[in-house]
Amino acid sequence: MIVYKFGGASVKSSDGIKNIVQIVSSVQDDLFIVVSAMGKTTNAMEVVLDFFMKAEREAALVKLTEVESYHQQIISELFDDKTVGEKAVEPLFDQLKHFLNEAVGNDYDRWYDQLVSYGEVISTAIVSAFLQESGVENKWLDMRELLVTDSNFREANVNYLESEKRLKAAVDFSKHKVYIGQGFIGTTMKGLPTTLGREGSDYTAAVVGNLLDASGVTIWKDVPGILNADPRIFPGTVLIPELSYLDAVELAYSGAQIIHPKTIKPLENKQIPLFVRPFGSPHEAGSVIKATPSQIDVPILILKKNQVLVTLRPLDFSFILEESLTWIFTVVEKYRLKVALIQSSAISISICVDNSRYLQRALDELANDYKVSYNTGLELLTIRGTNAEIISRTTEGREILVQQKTRRIARILMREK
Repeated sequence: MIVYKFGGASVKSSDGIKNIVQIVSSVQDDLFIVVSAMGKTTNAMEVVLDFFMKAEREAALVKLTEVESYHQQIISELFDDKTVGEKAVEPLFDQLKHFLNEAVGNDYDRWYDQLVSYGEVISTAIVSAFLQESGVENKWLDMRELLVTDSNFREANVNYLESEKRLKAAVDFSKHKVYIGQGFIGTTMKGLPTTLGREGSDYTAAVVGNLLDASGVTIWKDVPGILNADPRIFPGTVLIPELSYLDAVELAYSGAQIIHPKTIKPLENKQIPLFVRPFGSPHEAGSVIKATPSQIDVPILILKKNQVLVTLRPLDFSFILEESLTWIFTVVEKYRLKVALIQSSAISISICVDNSRYLQRALDELANDYKVSYNTGLELLTIRGTNAEIISRTTEGREILVQQKTRRIARILMREK
């Protein structure tokens, strides 16, 4: 069996969903499909959540109506009889409206997973119904019942043993050749919805591939495959046909958007290849990530935006000792800050982190014991296969705050343009 994952860009329109039907119809293998929320639905549901948390119920319902209208438009373009699609999603929107009218938001992370997870559920309900109408018989699954996690809401960790037991009980390819489930979402042992972190649908596909012993996992993207840089930022990008698992982890950690950082491990554990293929040109091979090392003979450039440089100095001018580092990174973990770069000296330590929702709380706690200074509006450029000419060309005229360089990798933190 194989796993296909289709992201939000693949299902943002009726044409995209029709293309999924074309791709899936040609598959001979047993198939498990993982689908993300449609288009920018996750962002829109986050706005709904923000209104809900502020008890602005009317505003939350107005925004939810926009989300519903967007999906209804896609349904009307897909189905000859749109009531087929409407029946699939109407109960889901009714549940959301009930939450917004009756519930009280008192825990952001928990309610995030409760409300925002509906984006994937609604998306898969529509895709499953349209596949069925198009002659692709399939079984829809609710991953809020099957992918078991801990209760670390918004960044839940998968319980592989329990998830495997539930997933294998739900999937029987002798009964159905195609199954469809949601990316990004799961459930606690007590049945509370969880999410796996933004862009977690790739991770879901990898976990499903691992648990069902897939022969391969394919992520369908709106790019030709894995490129050596983001073509929207850097000119002259080229396709990298093959990467090792190690290469992929390194790139994901540096901020490459093409792969979610947690995706590789469950695949590497069972030596399952990961294919990244172009959704718009399904006949093209794209790229593959596998165990066999491969030679990458072009420089790779990764730009990570919206970064913050935080510098800590002891209030009493003492040294930064090992016990201080332990406490600092305990606070970093507590507030879920993603560290991309570390620079230290005898009397200070600087860390580059994402500008996240909980950053200010972390800074306030660190300020109890350290003098805290920080710079916002930064971006981190990672260059693998670096040389002086590339560094000069990509940083010309930029204010550089931190630069680190090894034999093959340069990391440059600079102000955004």
